[in-house]
Amino acid sequence: MRKKKLLYILPVLFLLYIIWLGYHLLWFKTYKTPPPDDAHLEIEGAYHIHTVFSDGRKHPDKIAKIASDASLDFIILTDHGNPNYECLQSQGWKKEVLVLAGSELSVSRGHLVALGFKTPSIPFPQNAERASQKIEALHGFSIIAHPYSKASWSWGKIVCYQGLEIMNGDTILKRNFISSLPFLPALLVKPEFALLKMVDRPYLNLKKWDTINATHSIYGYFSVDAHLIYRPLFSLLRLHVLLRNSLSSDFQTAKNQVTEALRKGSFYNSIDAAAQARGFRFWASKREASILMGRTLLLDSPVMLHIKAQFPFSIEILLIHDGKTILRSTKTGIAFEAKNPGTYRVEIYLKERTPLGKDIPWIISNPIFLQEEKS
Repeated sequence: MRKKKLLYILPVLFLLYIIWLGYHLLWFKTYKTPPPDDAHLEIEGAYHIHTVFSDGRKHPDKIAKIASDASLDFIILTDHGNPNYECLQSQGWKKEVLVLAGSELSVSRGHLVALGFKTPSIPFPQNAERASQKIEALHGFSIIAHPYSKASWSWGKIVCYQGLEIMNGDTILKRNFISSLPFLPALLVKPEFALLKMVDRPYLNLKKWDTINATHSIYGYFSVDAHLIYRPLFSLLRLHVLLRNSLSSDFQTAKNQVTEALRKGSFYNSIDAAAQARGFRFWASKREASILMGRTLLLDSPVMLHIKAQFPFSIEILLIHDGKTILRSTKTGIAFEAKNPGTYRVEIYLKERTPLGKDIPWIISNPIFLQEEKS
């Protein structure tokens, strides 16, 4: 008798599950944003991608095609190596996507991504500090990869690292796979929905980032860390790079434009699968000069911080100073006079219906650093 009841109950439960999941998928949408007036100065891309040249599953040409279909302007390949010469040689314009390459190094403290460097004739040192110094000597910069997952970073003296991964797509998939089992079938229909349900707040990464910025200037990155699932991750985590001039059609010039913008922190991070983030701006003004995010300013005269977030959906803006929230607003434009030295950055949260958790920032800016006038 119990077996017969079970035979009746299971199909009913399965049908209810299908209805429940279908309901969630039907109301899900990615909120759209119209192009800003200065759209030609903002490009979107994905950072930290693996190819067949290390432990990825696709060739750079195929990945470029996927990126093109996802409306990306650039991608950054980071195959494992010391450095990975094949990966570096794959750079160029492919399918109208700017393909840049660096290398993910295995060093004494964990994994370190090297970007923008001149190709060395000998391998990078295995010691993390010496490796970062060698990367800088070759006119490149380094980013600490997935500091609290996989090859976790063993913290020591902060030398010339210039970046820290705040979110990592591969970590999100692996860490939250089991807890997201009810939503996994959505990967076949609306993979962005399933991935958004997996995203959790990067508490440790944000706390460490704010702690480091108390003494050293370092920029935050959303990293796809893609090995197999490329298209959904390209829609999930993006870098929005702000340029001084339109992206050049000449490869070397375009490469320099993107590399220098990343080197100076002229970019912000977003979870674009939830809502298109293009058009967000965070800058400072001082004595009629306008200064992009990522810069360091001397607080010897009034400094105004400006936030522009003119989106056609509900948001909440948080202005964060040295890791503490000092302003909350639902306005689309904010001007704030900064009177104290320290690190200022912005987080924006969606207030619309979304699979993204309410405690998870949709946009994270890079900081503006204010220093006291030396006596």
